[in-house]
Amino acid sequence: MKLSDYQAEALKTDKTPGGPRGTEAAILIPLLGLAGEAGGLLSEYKKRLRDGPGHVQFVDRVSEELGDILWYVANLASKYDLDLERVAAQNLAKVAALHGVLPEPSLYDHSYQEDERLPRQLMVGFTEVCEGSRTQVRMEINGRLIGAALTDNAYDDDGYRFHDVFHLSYAAILGWSPVLRGLMKLKRRSTPLIDEVEDGGRAAVIEEGISALVFDYARRHNFLAGVDGIDQSLLNMVQGMSKHLEVSGEPASAWRRAIIDGFNVWRQLISNGGGIVLADLDERSVRYLGPPENATTTAAALKSE
Repeated sequence: MKLSDYQAEALKTDKTPGGPRGTEAAILIPLLGLAGEAGGLLSEYKKRLRDGPGHVQFVDRVSEELGDILWYVANLASKYDLDLERVAAQNLAKVAALHGVLPEPSLYDHSYQEDERLPRQLMVGFTEVCEGSRTQVRMEINGRLIGAALTDNAYDDDGYRFHDVFHLSYAAILGWSPVLRGLMKLKRRSTPLIDEVEDGGRAAVIEEGISALVFDYARRHNFLAGVDGIDQSLLNMVQGMSKHLEVSGEPASAWRRAIIDGFNVWRQLISNGGGIVLADLDERSVRYLGPPENATTTAAALKSE
């Protein structure tokens, strides 16, 4: 049976017809019905936990409760003039974007000359330097210092001085980082409009804003230690901030991975006071290789693989 057919048949048994502008009961009853049937489903599981194999009707009861839940879902969809098949399709697309397999890397600069392309592999060193009471972090790529030394820019020591690793993670997993592109002087100046919109100041400010927003979220979630998921509301906000840029086509799953993997490396940089990070745009990965004295051997081993 198609969902659309079920929706049409279910509507024929509705005892409180009417839409959002009808009586209050027309909407409230199916909403309460959903809550009640969800409670019924939990009750059946409670009996299963209590009685074990003795609850021989468990599967049949679950099937019945799910059917009742489906009826109320279809009823609400009808009253809001929603096609249940379209609702289901949109939900599958949302779940796939959030949890599906990542597509091939999005290398937005693949058609440009080398001096306007992000390197596909980046070996980046982060070094802490203490000057009095201030601790700074310097970033080095291929033996060249990149950007200015960073502090936490905060009253408390919160490790934000290592936040450039987030730009590395965005570059590796999303193929996008106007901040890193600017620091490495790899702007696509051969195409003025791309240079202005995608590689310009506004795009860089947006990326920095995303990094600060995500950092504040992570601070309230143990800096994502042991975490494999990100609140949908945060992912929606991040995607909304970048929706007019080339990275807008990246699914939520890519953003989730870029955020989580970036913080995995960030926590190791904090623990070791710096170290070497490998960002691989082809593999869509960012990895901590270890403190400087250990990283040389690790990097050599990686190149020989």
